[in-house]
Amino acid sequence: MSREAILEPDLPIVDPHHHLWDRILPPPQPGAPPAPPPHPFTTVVARRPRYLLHELLADLNSGHNVIATVFVQCGAFHRAGGPEHLRPVGETEFVNGVAAMTASGVYGPVRACAGIVGTADCTIGDKIKETLEAHLVAGGGRFRGIRHSASSDPDPGVLGPLNRTPPGLYASDAFRSGYRHLAEYGMSFDAWLLEPQLPDLIDLVSRHPDIPVILDHVGTPLGIASYEGRREERFPTWLANIRELAKRPNVSVKLGGLAMAFCNFPSFLADPPAPSTQLAAEWKPYLDACIEAFGPQRCMFESNFPVDLGSCDYDVLWNAFKVYAKGYSAAEKTALFSGTATKVYRLDL
Repeated sequence: MSREAILEPDLPIVDPHHHLWDRILPPPQPGAPPAPPPHPFTTVVARRPRYLLHELLADLNSGHNVIATVFVQCGAFHRAGGPEHLRPVGETEFVNGVAAMTASGVYGPVRACAGIVGTADCTIGDKIKETLEAHLVAGGGRFRGIRHSASSDPDPGVLGPLNRTPPGLYASDAFRSGYRHLAEYGMSFDAWLLEPQLPDLIDLVSRHPDIPVILDHVGTPLGIASYEGRREERFPTWLANIRELAKRPNVSVKLGGLAMAFCNFPSFLADPPAPSTQLAAEWKPYLDACIEAFGPQRCMFESNFPVDLGSCDYDVLWNAFKVYAKGYSAAEKTALFSGTATKVYRLDL
């Protein structure tokens, strides 16, 4: 499929959610048993196993006016040794180096990784303070908060290789013993969980109103494995939880991630790839509901790249958001495409 013409190419964009990684694996050894069929998530990662500065810049320079980005943790380049609770700081060290490279201006005006979201184990209680302080040092003034994902489902086929978190994480006392310390450092929290888990997040943010929370990927509606064919059936439950969550003023939401395998819209792995108009139509009920509940000032479009590559290229994804948002005012578009992200992640642009 030929690349689409870029819509509204001058509209400034702050992409508040992308990753960097190098997951090129050695070939299987001779005589090794055949691998099982890959989970769709694994299929997508195989399309872009290396996503470092060169690959990121190719996407950022694909036609849209992306002025800055926020990196969100993905387990990249953790330290190989040292205390377990400090190993994730290696990711922040790596990403801050990438941020410094683009801040030099050598690669043009874009400021990649102007904000950094790392990870820390909230279940270690007071010990998390050492991790958070190390992130702040490693982040060179760019570190903004953490993500400790809670995504879990009784059906292991839903998450596949990401099926590694026990249920009820955000509701546990162990998690909250560390989570509460984010407030002391003025840090935000990115929450990734699946649609059936939203009540746990509602309770968490209600008990800690002093911590800014960003809901990733509109709460990840499910249409895979045991949820296949049931996404629309579960929409009212998702909607009720989104409206309840929006009553908490410390919460904002990222509009994206709907191109992932877990949502399993018709556009996922479509051949030929779906155009931006189809993507906008498929995602519209979820985008409508979030913007109605939270308002544009607490909503931000995200790329979630390269994970969302399973449904579209980077330029087509932002075209889809622009197709969707064509009826919004200039002020509302500014909030959705750059303003909310700049405010929530406290970016100095």
